[in-house]
Amino acid sequence: MRKTGRPTMIDVAADAGVSLKTVSRVVNGESGVDPAMIERVRAAVARLGYHRNSLAASLRSGNRDTIGFIAADLSNTFYMAVAAAVSTIATRERMHLVMASSEEDADLERTLALDLCQRQIGGLIVVPTATDHSYLSREVELGTPVVFLDRPGSGVPADAILLDNRGGARDAVAELLAAGHRRIAVLLDSPEIFTMVERLAGARQAFAAAGLSLDPALVVDGLHTPAVARDVVHRLLDSAEPPTAVFCANNRVTIGALEAILPRGAEVAIAGFDDFELSRLLPRRIRIVDYDVTELGTRAAETLLARGADPATGSHTHLVPTRLVDRGGVS
Repeated sequence: MRKTGRPTMIDVAADAGVSLKTVSRVVNGESGVDPAMIERVRAAVARLGYHRNSLAASLRSGNRDTIGFIAADLSNTFYMAVAAAVSTIATRERMHLVMASSEEDADLERTLALDLCQRQIGGLIVVPTATDHSYLSREVELGTPVVFLDRPGSGVPADAILLDNRGGARDAVAELLAAGHRRIAVLLDSPEIFTMVERLAGARQAFAAAGLSLDPALVVDGLHTPAVARDVVHRLLDSAEPPTAVFCANNRVTIGALEAILPRGAEVAIAGFDDFELSRLLPRRIRIVDYDVTELGTRAAETLLARGADPATGSHTHLVPTRLVDRGGVS
């Protein structure tokens, strides 16, 4: 019975009646192989429909034609959109893109990053979870360019491509205050995440500029999923002094808040950071802190390539601007 699945070099060796080493030398175009052996291997390749795994080969040989991208959570559509932009640049440059997710785990991030670097990739884009990236110092010294995306790294000279998190949050909350809202709930993911720290700081700046103070009881963090955010918003709306507006620090929190507010028909203004799928189809108007996610990924990839071509030490930070846009309100 013929083996199912994609044929391997082991299958080619068995079919041609030669060693695996011989197949490897023929497939990789090495010299010094007997012409008769070459013909046998090529005939087996044609019969089996074998295709060389060029990505695996490049990772083994260290041809530096691969970009590594370590996201914090690839289940988040934000990071997938960034990855798509990075992939576009990689394809343009005839490079491969290898993606991995740290799952907001600093130890896993370190393991993934060092593993990719040991494969002599052409560069590494990291969404940092760890607070110290000095573990990458030797890799940078050896010529592997590193770019931090969405959050800054530390302990190693590297470029960073960031959103204007503080400015975007400040603008969104300032608009709510200008509309007369005073009890504004600020809903966040982990307080250890750089973007959450910056967005909370922006909200506080908006209150300070208005001569007001943000009620600590209305600042809730640790909302990692829409379900958790939904439950928290239900609790806030059931309190003795419910908020009249919410500022959601990322798209998952916004989705959870909507799941609580819309079914209740609650008169609560909503502003959120990050756009999300189908936001334009919401039955009521919300405000979104939006930005060009393609620019974020494109700048990261192009900065990585530029640093690879000119490995001068140093670190530069580029801020991608944000803007407030309307979403929802369809009839």
